[in-house]
Amino acid sequence: MTTPTRDGLAKATRTAVHLELRDAYGESEPEFQRWRLGHRYVPEDRPEWFQGWGEAVREAVSRGVAVRRLRIVSAPVTDYIKYEQHVTYLNIAAGEQVRWLRRADIRDTPLPANDFWLFDDAQAVVNHFTGDGELNCREVVSEATEPGLLRFFGAAFDSLWELAVPHQEYAPE
Repeated sequence: MTTPTRDGLAKATRTAVHLELRDAYGESEPEFQRWRLGHRYVPEDRPEWFQGWGEAVREAVSRGVAVRRLRIVSAPVTDYIKYEQHVTYLNIAAGEQVRWLRRADIRDTPLPANDFWLFDDAQAVVNHFTGDGELNCREVVSEATEPGLLRFFGAAFDSLWELAVPHQEYAPE
């Protein structure tokens, strides 16, 4: 299935960065519900539900695109964040760089209001969620229409990335 995010990743030539700001996403997702009931993956597992995204990331990384994901989390973390931390090995195996940052450690960096993907600093996909974490819509923003917003996204991401902890060093609180 093609989405604005997959399209942006397919067209990226240098960078694809993703900022996640919520403490929970789509808690009705079957995989999250399975995890809540005790299912755990091991590093050898490559579940079917991740295959499409994993292939898209591997293809982008093979073209030289740096794919970075940054998760801002509250403490104590929610069950959903624990689940994300558990399955992040899939993102890493696909070639993503993933970092975590406690919300309490952000003091003077302005935060965007919404999660986003930013591709080559030229196009963004802004994700809008309902109050309970379900994806409501995606908004595509281009350098031609909103260059100031894209500069803000890039500067915020870069500042936060420097403060964040690499996945391998992150321990949920």
